[in-house]
Parts: sequence; C-alpha cells; structure tokens
Amino acid sequence: MTHPSAQHHTQQTDEGERARLPAMLRGWRRQCPNCGAGPLLTGYLKVQDHCTVCEQEFHHHRADDGPAYLTILLVGHLMAPLLHLVFVHYRPEPITLFTIFAVGTVGLSLYLLPRFKGAMIGFQWAREMGGFARSE
Repeated sequence: MTHPSAQHHTQQTDEGERARLPAMLRGWRRQCPNCGAGPLLTGYLKVQDHCTVCEQEFHHHRADDGPAYLTILLVGHLMAPLLHLVFVHYRPEPITLFTIFAVGTVGLSLYLLPRFKGAMIGFQWAREMGGFARSE
C-alpha cells in the first residue's frame, strides 16, 4: 500500500515499466527509488525493510558485492593514474605520498560505497528484480 502523498512521485513509462534513471538517481542520493522522500538506508549500509513514506518494501533487495566491486573499480581507476602523475611530476616524500593517497582512497571509498549500493537497489527496484521475499 502506498502513501497517498507519495503516489504521484512514482515514475513509470507508457508500457508500465518503472523509470530506471530516476530510480537509480534517487538510490544514489540514498532515498526511496519509488517516492524519493523516504530514506533507503539505515545507518551506513543497511537497507530499510520498507520506505517510511510510501511503504514500498525493500527487505528483499540484495546488492551483495556489486557496490564494493564498483567502488574498487572506480577508486582504483582514479587513484592509480593520479598516483603515477603526482609521483612522476612532483616526487614527494614517500610518507607524504602514502598519507595523501591513503586518506584520499579511504575517503573516496567510504563516500561512494553507500551511493553505489543505493543506485544498485534503485536499478533492481526499477527492473522489478525483487529476489527472494522473506518468509514470515
């Protein structure tokens, strides 16, 4: 059952499919892919059982290792060439280089991981890839 104030926010195409890009962008912002108002995650990475605004269920969505893989892929592809350029052009002290890139890598990874998880759940929601429902 959806909350009456959230029903008009659902994006659907003419064929009745859910719009993928808006759902993924809402997930990226860690908001409900259905209404965009309620939080998708509790804490850092735990997925809500359902949206507190529109009552959309999320307990059956599983992102597994996808967000971690995408985070490592992106951070690695950004930091490795940057590390090489800084080393070749500036030759900083090794401890300086290590400190800057360690903090940058960890910070970027911590920033991206929940966003990739939200986007992946938004994609699953848009494609109605529910997975296995919890038996109660």
